[in-house]
Amino acid sequence: METVGVGIVGCGNISAAYLRSVETFRVLRAVACTDLDLGRAQARAKEFGVPKVCSLEELLADPEVQIVVNLTNPKAHEEVSLAAIAAGKHVYTEKPLALTREGGRRILEAARQQGVRVGCAPGTHLGGGLQTCRKLIDEGAIGRPVACAAFMMSHGHESWHPSPAYYYQPGAGPMFDMGPYYLTALVNLLGPVVRVAGMVGIQIPERTITSQPLYGQKIRVETPDHVVGALHFADGAIGTIITTFAVWHSSLPRIEIYGTEGSLSVPDPNSLGGPVRISLAGEREWQEVPLTHGHTDSRTMWGIGLADMAQAILSGRPHRATGELGYHVLDVMEGFFDSAASGRYYQVESTFPRPAPLPQGLPEDVLDD
Repeated sequence: METVGVGIVGCGNISAAYLRSVETFRVLRAVACTDLDLGRAQARAKEFGVPKVCSLEELLADPEVQIVVNLTNPKAHEEVSLAAIAAGKHVYTEKPLALTREGGRRILEAARQQGVRVGCAPGTHLGGGLQTCRKLIDEGAIGRPVACAAFMMSHGHESWHPSPAYYYQPGAGPMFDMGPYYLTALVNLLGPVVRVAGMVGIQIPERTITSQPLYGQKIRVETPDHVVGALHFADGAIGTIITTFAVWHSSLPRIEIYGTEGSLSVPDPNSLGGPVRISLAGEREWQEVPLTHGHTDSRTMWGIGLADMAQAILSGRPHRATGELGYHVLDVMEGFFDSAASGRYYQVESTFPRPAPLPQGLPEDVLDD
């Protein structure tokens, strides 16, 4: 099988998940990796058998690298993606696409001019759980979708993360850190959003780290740790989303979709599997639905969006975790903050082609018929 060479930029924790995906999907081939800390890149290369550790400049100049996988800190996403595009490489970047709409637009325009592709995480909407939900909605199992609700309820990172301060700085917080998973799932299932309203707040202005090695240090919260949004979808559905680092406990669902003929319980969008449950009009209980699609192992298939993009490059078809989709999610997230600041709706200007569903019955290591 023909393969696509990838170069990993940024060898932190998430790079292991992507390199396991390179081992899983036959279309991917690791060529090189780099990091500001070359020792960290060398350790990752040894762990996964990546043949080359080099500088960013050398990676971008390597003709075997066809896709640059941008796993840097979100503050560097724009700079690294633009450098890769200027070198004539396709880019697949971790979420968010950029920290601002302006940065996102620069990336997409540069790619258009260079004739290369941009992909953007998350690719979890390609997992078996959300693809099963997509099939049910598209086939009318719950009728016409009229509403949705999504909840990411957490107390944040200071009790378990070794270096949690970043998550309370601008560009992070619960919306920019976790919102892309929930919003990407919603727009894949329901289509683009046309306007939003938001309310945001810093509800716990100072945090105390209780994890090691920084136990006892204080964090000043610099970005809203509680974000509430309302969404109006182009097809008419109205939704609610809460992302928070300010609650201890919750029994709210992850995502539910409500239709004219029933309701659909959607699995955790920060995973690839189930469970998927449905309750139709006149029923009192939820029934679990067998998954119609594979690709459910989050440990080995986290880079499913990257693999889909690589196969799309070879076949010439559109890929599914597109930069346009990532930009729309970025636009919506910024829209919540704009609405909160202005006290008015934000009219979402961006849109995207809704990605095609995956075929059923695919082998676990490929993403095309």
